[in-house]
Amino acid sequence: MKERKNKNEQNEIIEEKDLPKEEGLIIKATGGFYYVRSGEITYECRARGVFRKHDTSPLVGDKVTISVLPDEKGYIHAIHERKNSLVRPPLANLDQLIMVVSVAEPVPNILVMDKLIAVAEQQGVEPVIVFTKCDLADPKPYSDVYRKAGFRVYEVCSLEHKGTDEVHDMLKGRISAFCGNSGAGKSSLLNDIFPKLSLSTAEISKKLGRGRHTTRHTELFELETGGWVADTPGFSAIEMERVGIIRKTELQYCFREFEPYLLKCRFTGCSHVSEKGCAVLEAVNDGTIPESRHKSYCMMYEEAKQIKEWELDKENV
Repeated sequence: MKERKNKNEQNEIIEEKDLPKEEGLIIKATGGFYYVRSGEITYECRARGVFRKHDTSPLVGDKVTISVLPDEKGYIHAIHERKNSLVRPPLANLDQLIMVVSVAEPVPNILVMDKLIAVAEQQGVEPVIVFTKCDLADPKPYSDVYRKAGFRVYEVCSLEHKGTDEVHDMLKGRISAFCGNSGAGKSSLLNDIFPKLSLSTAEISKKLGRGRHTTRHTELFELETGGWVADTPGFSAIEMERVGIIRKTELQYCFREFEPYLLKCRFTGCSHVSEKGCAVLEAVNDGTIPESRHKSYCMMYEEAKQIKEWELDKENV
């Protein structure tokens, strides 16, 4: 059986070698098929068996080379180098993660926000924070903290179309994904800035008989002004928070406002939690680093200390 499989793979390569090649972007993956946009054409592709041999799977957002068959079909021939990738949701080469957080009904969960930011930072994805329902409460107590920490922050009221144009402009030329828990106003925001995405998602959900947020595939939708928005299944802040494990030694690098102080601590290997002579703690005490951010760091550090080695090994498999 093994010899037969190898021969089939050899035949596949022989058949492909003379086929025209195209480079493109995977914009959808479902049922073992990958839909690759190259220029104005979207090709329905299968992945070659060689990827299974190397325990690699193409992801939405991957830049790939395909061998083109008749009738706009093809094989994924090669996956280009990724700058980042996520397992849940399955996405590659994400430029920015837009966190949609309501300032009222419900109020923000600061720890979850900071965990989500840390995961994005670890993965090399730019975190962007959009505070919604700003007609119900003053967003400044929250937005000032994150602007001071060095993040792009937007304040919107989708129902009154306030601030949404700025969010739309921020998506141009980038691959972006939105996340937000139920009630945060993510759907209202998407409806306002990208009606076509919401309409498509609603139609798919109706056809399949499932709710909007139980879609089972990830897909990129193209903005008319350039750029792509990822529509992802069940992409809440709580789920994104579980994407990866951050070691306690790596956590300090996931808080960007700590960076100027990391080499100024009195002791090597400072945890930045309670040590004397810690430059990070001094910055917290003088108000340079927001106290709420450091509190989240300390809670995450304590959680990271409880992680067992076998969990770290499993994460790397």
